[in-house]
Order: sequence, then structure tokens, then C-alpha cells
Amino acid sequence: MNILFSKATLSIVIFLSIVLFFAVGCSRRKIVVEHVKQKKPSITSEKKSSSPGKAKLGKPYYINGIMYYPKSQPENYTQKGLASWYGKDFHGKKTANGEIYNMYAMTAAHKTLPLQTWVKVHNLRNNKEIVVRINDRGPFVRRRIIDLSYTGAKKIGIVEKGTAPVIITVLGKLKNPKAKKREYVPVNWQDGNFSVQVGAFQVKSNANQYKQELSASYDNVHIVTHQDHRGTFYRVRIGKYSKLIQASLLEKQLSVDGLKTLFLVAE
Repeated sequence: MNILFSKATLSIVIFLSIVLFFAVGCSRRKIVVEHVKQKKPSITSEKKSSSPGKAKLGKPYYINGIMYYPKSQPENYTQKGLASWYGKDFHGKKTANGEIYNMYAMTAAHKTLPLQTWVKVHNLRNNKEIVVRINDRGPFVRRRIIDLSYTGAKKIGIVEKGTAPVIITVLGKLKNPKAKKREYVPVNWQDGNFSVQVGAFQVKSNANQYKQELSASYDNVHIVTHQDHRGTFYRVRIGKYSKLIQASLLEKQLSVDGLKTLFLVAE
């Protein structure tokens, strides 16, 4: 009994020491959560999981004692979430596909859809709809699924409130961009170069430190550098997957492991 008690006590002491170590480290590190409508990024802290595990991708997997079976994605892609918009601070800047952002054009930013994809955006508050072309990446905020141009946001009535619940439906790419009548061809939105972003720093050494910590538990932890009118961001991401479903499973596992400011993105 004395031996068992000593081992148990020792295990508890070691566990509490590890938790205290990470808690102190996290309290000193500040992660920038990007928000395109703010002139200055908001600041929050990120707590590292005390016992992160490896994600089981492509096979049935457990989360909180429940077995999940990955399913094939539906042919017609729809997505429900919050829409936001970005305007004059980004006007005239280069977008992800290389063209110049025009806040008065009918365009939008999406985290994972192929660039040049056209989507229908339905505002669930007022039933207004628009069709926009994806030419940029974003929004870099969890639970927001699309960033509209100023004109697009104005047409469906979200400029004043800033956000609105929407459903987006993928229409596809234009069969003939020069034709007067729009005809869409399907896009392959399941394949690409996907990862999960877990933090964005404006201090490079903090990004490198976080990358080093995560690399002890996860594969392919890397940093992507981004610059815009707000300054330079060092985005820490995990994983490099060619299938959206693989990255989606990793996102779920990272959430279970305790990471908070995370979302899927196509690089």
C-alpha cells in the first residue's frame, strides 16, 4: 500500500509540474487573432494542451469516447456560418490570386475553396442573396466562413452590423469567362493543400517558440509569413494534407486537445 501510494503521489506531482510549466509559458506569450475589420489586431492568449494526441486521419477515430466514421463529402458543397466583410484598409492591396482587391467588386475571401470559384451567399436574417467570386483567403477568424467585399456586404445588408449568419453554396467556375451568360462547371473543392492554423504572431520569436512546442506532439508544424497594411504576421500551422477531409479531422482532434484559435485553411 505504501509503495502504491508513493507512486501515485509522485505521478500527481509530475503532472502538476508539467501543467504549471505550460501555464507559466503560455501566460507570457500573446497570440494575435487576425480580424480584418479591426485596424489593430485583437490580442488573446493560447493555452497548450497538457496531453495532446496524434490525430487519426482517414480511419474511424474516437473523440470523447464516441466513434466517428469519416464520410465522403457531398457533391454540392454548402456551408453555414458567419459572413463578415473587408473594405478600404485592404482596397488596392494584392489578393491571394494575385489580382488587386477592389472593395466595389463582387468578390470575397474564403479559407479553403479554390480561387476563382463562384458562390451564392444567402443572408439568413433577411433572405437577401448575392453571387460573388472567391479571389482571396480569409477570414482569419474562427467560425467566420466568408469575407465579402464592401459592395457584396452592402447588397445583402451586413455592412452596419459587420456580420450575419449565412449559407454559401458553391456554383463552380465559369465555363467561359467572356460569355455574357454565366455557365458554371464543377470545381474540385476536396483536393488542395490544406493545413490547420493554430495561431498568428507579430513577434517572430514567439511564433518559433510555439512551433517548437507543438512539434513535440504534431507533424509538419510550420510558419507562413504574411504582410498587409496591419504589419507582418507569422502564422503557425499544423499539417500538410491534399484532402480536405484529412485536415478537417485534424482540426477536430486539435480542438479536443485543447487548442482554441484554430481553423482550416488552404495554402
